Amino acid sequence: MKPMTAPSSPEISIIVPVYNESPNLTPLSQGIVRVLRGMGRSFELILVDDGSIDDSPQRLRQIKEHIPEVRILFLRRNFGQSAAMTAGFDHARGPIVVTMDGDLQNDPENIPLLISKLESGYDLVTGWRKKRKDPFLTRRLPSRIANWVIGRTTGVRLHDYGCSLKVYRSDLAKQLLLYGDLHRFIPVLAAFYGARIAEVVVIHHPRKEGKSNYGIGRTFRVLSDLMLMLFFRKFATRPLQLFGLSGGGLFMIGFFIELYLTWVKLWHGQDIGGRPLLLLGVLLIITGIVLFGIGLCSELVVRTYYEATGKRIYAVREVLE
Repeated sequence: MKPMTAPSSPEISIIVPVYNESPNLTPLSQGIVRVLRGMGRSFELILVDDGSIDDSPQRLRQIKEHIPEVRILFLRRNFGQSAAMTAGFDHARGPIVVTMDGDLQNDPENIPLLISKLESGYDLVTGWRKKRKDPFLTRRLPSRIANWVIGRTTGVRLHDYGCSLKVYRSDLAKQLLLYGDLHRFIPVLAAFYGARIAEVVVIHHPRKEGKSNYGIGRTFRVLSDLMLMLFFRKFATRPLQLFGLSGGGLFMIGFFIELYLTWVKLWHGQDIGGRPLLLLGVLLIITGIVLFGIGLCSELVVRTYYEATGKRIYAVREVLE
């Protein structure tokens, strides 16, 4: 039976970022609602309009009139998918959070499977588009390369990091700080908090309506974000260990180079003024001092951040009283 009002405390929150997806919104919403109502569990469908410039806002208002479980967030401008997902996380009320794309390529029929896997003892279950229906050169090939590089460098081994169809426990989802294009690194961020992660094969459909917002040009942004993730994973709360050790190492190399040249000058009387090694030693010493200074400043910033925001450098999974 169709509910007449939206639940105030739903069991499941589905978050769908939307940007210029007008033709897909009605079938997408209907498909999600059909599957979730069939599960017999209360839910809310949060559609986050990320500053669409087509008629998506009007279509969303029409959908809201016919589906009471729908909640709509209109962002003031296009902030990007990471920001839209964060807005959805902040407004989600259910203990289970589901994210998926608004282009009809993710299949709502897979949601019960992922939720069942989550409830078997995981904090995050991510979809694996094993038979992906996207162009090979512009989408699948760069994705395979990125997945391999991310897995090797971060130690979080998954087949598909970019699949938006994911299911989270709410406490984990609300801890994730997403900005830029970090939504593609959600499993890495989750692993940073000690999350138990699983991967499930899901159905993937070809795009039928609208235009993809992704392209080969995003590869460079992925690489830059990967460097940021590696820093977060190892040195987010202790930057001095990275900058201090590297700076100290360069300083010592430069110091011993200059010490050697001093010995050559004083004991052998050789001219060292025109030697490139002299400039290299000076450069290494200066660089080492600068890096160590950066480490000290970063350490102060980190400490100020945690003390000012009241955040903790740990994440509690469960408390037994």
